Amino acid sequence: MADLRQVLDAFSDDFLTQHRVSPEKASVLSLLRRCRTSDLGAHANVCTNCGHLSVAYNSCRNRHCPLCQSIKREMWRFDRGADLLNTHYFHAVFTVPHELNDCFIKNQRIMYDILMKSSAEALLTLSRSSKYLGAQIGATAILHTWGQTLSYHPHVHFIIPGGGLCLKSGLWKSTGRKFFIPVKVLSLVFRAIFLKRLKELSALGTITVSMDFHSLISVLYEKNFVTFIKDSLDSPMHVINYLCQYTHRVAISNHRILSVGKDSVSFKYKDYQQGGISKTMTLSGYEFIRRFLLHVLPKSFSKIRHYGILAGRNRPTKLETCRKLMRIQPAARSRDYSTSQFIELFLPHLIKPCPYCNEISDSLKPT
Repeated sequence: MADLRQVLDAFSDDFLTQHRVSPEKASVLSLLRRCRTSDLGAHANVCTNCGHLSVAYNSCRNRHCPLCQSIKREMWRFDRGADLLNTHYFHAVFTVPHELNDCFIKNQRIMYDILMKSSAEALLTLSRSSKYLGAQIGATAILHTWGQTLSYHPHVHFIIPGGGLCLKSGLWKSTGRKFFIPVKVLSLVFRAIFLKRLKELSALGTITVSMDFHSLISVLYEKNFVTFIKDSLDSPMHVINYLCQYTHRVAISNHRILSVGKDSVSFKYKDYQQGGISKTMTLSGYEFIRRFLLHVLPKSFSKIRHYGILAGRNRPTKLETCRKLMRIQPAARSRDYSTSQFIELFLPHLIKPCPYCNEISDSLKPT
C-alpha cells in the first residue's frame, strides 16, 4: 500500500517545473508533503508518571490533507448533533452540466459560490410557497468537486429536515416521507436562479469564459441541471453519520492508493454505473497531480454552509423555537470543551498510553 505523500514526493516537483499553479495550490502540495515530518517541527511529550520522553512531529492541519481531518470531523459531528430535530431528513444533490466545467475551473471561488447560493435559494424559495410547504426549512450544504476517479464534477449535497417553521402560525410544519417539492420544478428553478446570477456576474466582467458567453448561455438553457433526491433518513444518528461521509472528506484518501510506480499511480475506485463494484485505475504521475489539484479549494472558501433555520443567525431564535416545540433539551457543543477535554471525553481511542510504563498521562493526550 502507498499514501498520498509518497505520490507527491515522487511527482509533484516535476509537475511544478512543467505546469504553472497558483501559490495557494503550491502551498497545499508543500504542506501535505511535510505533514508529520521534521520539516514542520516537533513537540516533546513527557510522561508525568515515569518521565519517559517521546517526540511527535507536527501536523500540517490543512483541510486537503487525509491525515488531518479526524478530530475536526468528530467535533463537527458533535456540534451538528446539537442541531438535530426530531424528524426525518432528506438528502438532495444539485449538479450542473459538464459544459460549465471550464468556467468553474477558471473562476472557482465565484462559481462555487453561485452553485451553493443558487441551489439553497431554490430550496428555500419553493419551501416558503404555500403550494409546497409554506414554511421556512433548514438545510446544510456541502460542496464536492470530485468523482471517484478524481474527475472534475462540481456538485452540492444538502441534508434537509422534513419540515419547517410555519410562516403563519409559528409552529412546526412536518412533511410527508416523500420529498415535498417536485424534482422537476426544483431543477428548473435552480437553473433559472443559477443562470440569472451567472449573467449578472458576466455583465460586471467578473468571470472568465473560453467561449462566447451568449452561446454558452443558450446551450445551458437547453441542459438539465440535475437535482437528485435520495431516500429519507429516519434515525438522527444516521443523519449525522451520513453527513460525516461528506463533510471532511478529501479528494482521495490514503487507503484508496494502491501503489506508486516509476511513472504512475494506481488506486481503487467504485464504479457506480456498474452497481458500485470496486475497480483499479492507473494514471500517470503527472495526470494524478493535475486531477488532485483541481479539487484544492480557494483559500478560506467555506465549503460547508447552513441555510434557513440552520443559518448561524437563526440558530439562537428560529432553530431554538423548533427545538422547544419538539421539547428537545439544549445540548453541549464542542466549544464548551478544550481540544484535550473533548478527546478525553469523546475520543478516548486517540489517547495512547506511554510506551514505557503503559500508563495514561495528561501530557500524552493529543491536542
